[in-house]
Amino acid sequence: MRVLVVEDEVGIAQFISQGLSEAGYAVDMTNDGQSGLDYALAAEYDIIVLDIMLPQMDGLQLLRKMRSQGIKTPVLLLTARDGIEDRVKGLDAGADDYLSKPFAFPELLARLRALLRRPNLQQDTILKVGDLEMDVATREVRRAGKTITLSPREFTLLEYFMRHPRQVLTRTQIIEHTWNFDFYENSNVIDVYVGYLRRKIDQGFDKPLLKTVRGVGYRLSADITDD
Repeated sequence: MRVLVVEDEVGIAQFISQGLSEAGYAVDMTNDGQSGLDYALAAEYDIIVLDIMLPQMDGLQLLRKMRSQGIKTPVLLLTARDGIEDRVKGLDAGADDYLSKPFAFPELLARLRALLRRPNLQQDTILKVGDLEMDVATREVRRAGKTITLSPREFTLLEYFMRHPRQVLTRTQIIEHTWNFDFYENSNVIDVYVGYLRRKIDQGFDKPLLKTVRGVGYRLSADITDD
């Protein structure tokens, strides 16, 4: 999953970015409202972590501009303000959730997971495709009851596939949702990681789930008709 963090306090921004990266998220980070809007318009994010007190344009202004331009990405607001009035303003501006500073990082992760369980994705923390099962809360993956160990990047890539079962995902879509702006698009890293996943989730099992659609991209599906 790809996350945009807009936070001007360097220590907090680095803390969030490092923690999310270690959890397998692709993170883009910026420290003012105007560049935050530029990032939000330039790429399709799965979720945005947004501080309210920002230079150039505060978080609420940024949020209103995003919503007015049709950006529906879930937004988690961060702020040192804890009054009810501030919470109401944030939610009325289009925020999906609200977290007051200081906060524990596990709670931030839990709130992000909750926001990602929107109806247009998949509501449960358990994702299933055929006999492949992923628990996004405990980060456990099993196929036919056998535990599969994945790296953080492999987990992120597989989660994206499992949230879009049977859909053909292009390399561009995969890049946009699982890597940040530092990613070099002309490299073959997508094919390399798909190869890693295949060895872990398909090798040794009767039916392959992760399939190549030549000239287009990849599909994760248990349907026999896809063979």
